[in-house]
Amino acid sequence: MDLIWEGIWQAILLLFKGDPEVWEITLLSLQVSGLATGISLLVGLPLGTWLALGRFSGRSFLLSLINTGMALPPVVVGLWVSIFLWRSGPLGDLRLIYTPTAIVIAQTIIAAPVVTGLTSAALQQLDPRLRLQLLGLGASRPQMILALWREARLPLLAALMAGFGSVISEVGASMMVGGNIRHQTRVLTTSIVLETGKGEFALAIALSTLLLLLAYLVNLALTWIQQRSARQ
Repeated sequence: MDLIWEGIWQAILLLFKGDPEVWEITLLSLQVSGLATGISLLVGLPLGTWLALGRFSGRSFLLSLINTGMALPPVVVGLWVSIFLWRSGPLGDLRLIYTPTAIVIAQTIIAAPVVTGLTSAALQQLDPRLRLQLLGLGASRPQMILALWREARLPLLAALMAGFGSVISEVGASMMVGGNIRHQTRVLTTSIVLETGKGEFALAIALSTLLLLLAYLVNLALTWIQQRSARQ
């Protein structure tokens, strides 16, 4: 128990003393995971909408792929992204391996199926008559889709929170494609693994406390937006 309390106290000291390296790691974690979540939303929202509203051959197969992707192991993503970005790989000339960009790519691949699958599920739960009613009132297809998004805004925000949660907490892909390089690609999750491996459990607990606090604050903001929308 003393070790746990020491870790929590050290986390408080790290926050209020403003350790530059800890803030650097925390900000990088927020930047890469936030950017990956944003890109996933740009991809997953229209793709999930297309899968929910479309009626075409192979739709069930695509939905099954997306649903499988929601459980995609991060280490598998890290492996394939590393292969493609490796110096001798197909995209090696871009020199992206062991950069924050590589982490964003891997995390986007992890989060995109989550956002896509939950978006599709949210829109499929809406009453089909709502779509027909909107079209019957003269709404164009883009207007109809925007109206459906507004109607399903609560589960869509939940999809966004799930996408962010799937990447802010992952470690395998970030470690493999980022390399955990100090001042370059070291994020909170990889720092926790590093400090645990060194036997610095108090510092690892402190960093994990910061990670939980960061995830809580982001989800608190999204939940506030979600509940405010629910009251409107």
